[in-house]
Amino acid sequence: MIVAELKPYDEIKSYLKGCGSVLVAGCGTCTSICHSGGLRETDAVASRLSLDTGMKVKSIVIERQCDDEFVAEIEYILKGVDAVLSLGCGAGVQLIAEMYQGIRVYPGLNTEFAGTSHDRGIFIERCRLCGNCMLGSTAGICPLTRCAKGLQNGPCGGSENGKCETGDARECAWCLIIERMKAQGRLDELYSFAEPVKWPGQAPGRYNRGIGVK
Repeated sequence: MIVAELKPYDEIKSYLKGCGSVLVAGCGTCTSICHSGGLRETDAVASRLSLDTGMKVKSIVIERQCDDEFVAEIEYILKGVDAVLSLGCGAGVQLIAEMYQGIRVYPGLNTEFAGTSHDRGIFIERCRLCGNCMLGSTAGICPLTRCAKGLQNGPCGGSENGKCETGDARECAWCLIIERMKAQGRLDELYSFAEPVKWPGQAPGRYNRGIGVK
């Protein structure tokens, strides 16, 4: 899931300077789960802006800000609104801005990474959205994300007892990969060379082409 955190309040206020009314829009999926854009956070930001700025503030939580069908449902509440403050990820901000081009749309969050939940309020980065997934050849462990050096072709030799030389008790991703591949009887596959990542997911034009899922 996408993990994001609330922007500094002063930055949010600077976006909305001169606005008489604003809609604070949360998101019911990723940012709700990571406690940055759910109902509680949306109401808190809306209340603070209302008390602090004197603006007319509305709030709503969109089920998914990255889905045009759900974003279309907020049209009724946008009447008389000068700006939207999105508490969704960067994709949500862009979709709202695209669908309602006559209204200013600002991000209320900083989108951080795609990760997994390991405890209440604790999320660990697991994917950099490179668009060139190699998890099938590394036993489901991403070296780009979990190796401190992002190495794609084996350990660097700086690990000791399974820990990375960078410290902080960080596990060596390649030690984990090797042990898991060994357990699966697949060590011979590690002799194959992994080509450098081309990062197609971040290449210009991919958005315009679109991606179909069947």
